[in-house]
Amino acid sequence: MKVDVLAAEIGSTTTVVNAFVGMGTAEPRLAGQGFAPTSVLEGDVTVGLEGAIDHLKKNLKTEELTWERFLASSSAAGGLRMTVHGLVYDMTVRAAKEAALGAGANIHQITAGRMRRTDLKKLVELKPNIIMIAGGVDYGERDTALDNAEKIAELNLGIPVIYAGNIQNHDEIREIFLESGTKLYIVDNVYPSIDRLEVLPARRVIQKVFEEHIIHAPGMEKIRSLVDGHVIPTPGAVMEATRFLKNELGDLVTFDVGGATTDVHSVTDGSEEISRIQLSPEPDAKRTVEGDLGVYVNRMNVYELADKKRLSMRTGLPEEALEEAVQALPPVPQTDAEKKLVGELTYTALKIGLHRHAGKYRDSFASGGKKTMAEGRDLTALKYIIGTGGALTRLGIGPELIREVFSDGHKFDLLPPALPKVLIDQTYIMASLGVLSTEYPEDAAKLFEYYLEDRN
Repeated sequence: MKVDVLAAEIGSTTTVVNAFVGMGTAEPRLAGQGFAPTSVLEGDVTVGLEGAIDHLKKNLKTEELTWERFLASSSAAGGLRMTVHGLVYDMTVRAAKEAALGAGANIHQITAGRMRRTDLKKLVELKPNIIMIAGGVDYGERDTALDNAEKIAELNLGIPVIYAGNIQNHDEIREIFLESGTKLYIVDNVYPSIDRLEVLPARRVIQKVFEEHIIHAPGMEKIRSLVDGHVIPTPGAVMEATRFLKNELGDLVTFDVGGATTDVHSVTDGSEEISRIQLSPEPDAKRTVEGDLGVYVNRMNVYELADKKRLSMRTGLPEEALEEAVQALPPVPQTDAEKKLVGELTYTALKIGLHRHAGKYRDSFASGGKKTMAEGRDLTALKYIIGTGGALTRLGIGPELIREVFSDGHKFDLLPPALPKVLIDQTYIMASLGVLSTEYPEDAAKLFEYYLEDRN
């Protein structure tokens, strides 16, 4: 059997391969899926990929399988690990952070101002995939970024560096890293002027650098022997899908609740009313990562943050038995009792993730009296909410949980006055469709329309 495109999602524990047919026609479709444990720990990720392909063959009832293109997203080998080093946290550092997160990175270190010896020591220990240096608006402060660049270059880490700061530093930055032999990428300033963010060029380069260098990560060296198209970070693929859908549907937010983290992606222009009282600029596409909110690996963190009375009432378990029951949960819930418990943990992860992602109304006091201002992400213009990840797609109650979370929103959060429509990624292919949208936008649009289930 021959299919048009294979799209793999290589996770930390599981590899999923999706086969698509009918590309370029009026009805592109998902032909089948295959699953296998990710084999990055064995030193060769292609073992897991081949296992998922074998499973796909069984599901398709074919002994031979060929394809035209093979694309992939990956969060294996630690995903895309980055560090970000800027000037002032609320300005250039925040802008660089927005660029990195939106590209699908996991940020392991953030520094503001001149890096200290302890900062440099931590950088060496972290061994990130990419280092980003920013700082200074264009034609503004120059010395901090140059000083940080010199210190990083002296470490001779062999790690690619992206410079996204003051345009006046370009020549000096090239000289600094040329001498050290470091691979350097120079992009537009992420904070070119006061109250202006330009994060999209940096995001594109971050994904490009990830694709060029991921094959050097442990266990990933042979990925190119199977994958002949794009390889982008899985969270970046979900963001690509969310950005793509914004053009199709309007302002939206995507929740991805997993075993270890909860990711929230929003693409929205916000409302004119809020923009008039906004304290600082926000990017058009924003991702927040709640590394402490997961319904398996980090389930005890979620339990500690949960409303124990609600948890007891909804699950029928006495409060004194809750902790032991949460600790005993398997990776995939099997019984109704386990599913209820995971559902409540998912509710808590959603609620906290939304509260941390959404902006807030703030009261300020001046000589003219009290004024209400807005700070952070404006979600008041949302039209759609998308749920993906195992918890929201497999429990069967994802839409109800999402609607309840929005109904229970904090009164100071910048949330929509009416509940947006809820769509569920029932076939769990959003990351694959995000990768597809970079090369097959028309087919991706049709696939999104067909597979995103309207659960209103």
